[in-house]
Amino acid sequence: MDYFIVAVVSISGFYFHWWLYVRIKRWVNRDLALSMAEKDKAKQTYMLEQLAQAQQQKIPKRELATWLQAAADRYQTH
Repeated sequence: MDYFIVAVVSISGFYFHWWLYVRIKRWVNRDLALSMAEKDKAKQTYMLEQLAQAQQQKIPKRELATWLQAAADRYQTH
């Protein structure tokens, strides 16, 4: 019974930390995209769409800021 309790608590702890890591990663990426949109609501919507597209294309984290900046620059030309 002791092993079962230790296993359940350990698995729960690992799951919670994984869930928290994923949630924070999403918040950081969303804040990055929104920071490039300033106060323009239309551009914020556009940048969130671009973030979703970057996630679909599996753009690595180290390239995400550059990729989103390029997307923000493309919006300027619309």
